[in-house]
Parts: sequence; structure tokens; C-alpha cells
Amino acid sequence: MIGKLPLCKRLVLGALVLSSTGYLQGCQPAAYAHRNTTAEAAAIRNVLTTQTAAWNKGDIPGFMQGYWKSDSLVFLGRRGPTYGWQQTLDNYRKNYPDAAAMGQLDFSGLRITLLAPTAAQVIGHWHLARPTVGDVGGYFLLVLRKIDGQWVVAADHTNSQ
Repeated sequence: MIGKLPLCKRLVLGALVLSSTGYLQGCQPAAYAHRNTTAEAAAIRNVLTTQTAAWNKGDIPGFMQGYWKSDSLVFLGRRGPTYGWQQTLDNYRKNYPDAAAMGQLDFSGLRITLLAPTAAQVIGHWHLARPTVGDVGGYFLLVLRKIDGQWVVAADHTNSQ
């Protein structure tokens, strides 16, 4: 019977079936997808809150716990890409050698978008309040992956103004 319907009606019917079964919502019913999205966004926000707290204590290794501990991590800054967790940690230590250089970190304007059940992006603004050496800030785009049940930053594109 469906095969006898005009193509446009078959496409609409197919879209309705897929949306009602959740296939257009990442293979999850819409109500579940919304609850799940909210919980995942909160978990991602928690990663950034934990990073901010570690940074503001002068704890760069603690800050780095929010990053994927992998050679596949990529950080893209003004000097181009840096690959790997260890190299990213080394760069942070070199560029922020003391509390005055680190300042106090604040993230704002966060826009968290779930791309898939195990992938998300975050766009936002960062600001370092540094009374002795001058404030600095800019924007960032993070790509996060959910690995072993934990959200981690897999790619970080940060610029400064």
C-alpha cells in the first residue's frame, strides 16, 4: 500500500515514522533526548567549572584533567596547532609560569551543543583578570567527546583579543 503512494507522500510518511520513533533525535524518543541533552549539558558545564576552579588555584595539571589525555588532543591557538595532552600541558606551564600570569579565569556566554550522544561543542568567551600584568581574553570553540563515561575536551580552538 505504501509503495503505491506518490513519492512526496512516502517521504513525509517516512519522516513522521522516523521522528515518532526517535530516529531524528539521535535514535532516542524526543522526551528522553531532551532530558538526556539537559543532563549531558550539565555534565559538560561541570567540566568547565572544575577547570576554572583548578586554574584559579594555580593548578595547571588539575585544569588539564578536563582535557583528553591522548596524543590525539589538539589545541589550536595563535601559534598554530599543538598535538597531545603532554605538549599542551607543557605549553600551559611555559605560557603561565606563575599566579600573576595565570590570573583568575572566567568563562561566559557558553553555548553547549550536543552533536551526538558522545560528541559536543562549546562556544564561549574566556577572560583572565590579571591585575599586575594586564587582563587578557578571547573566544573559544571546544569539541568534547564522551570517553569511558566522562566528557573531555578533544579539541580546543582558542583565540585572544
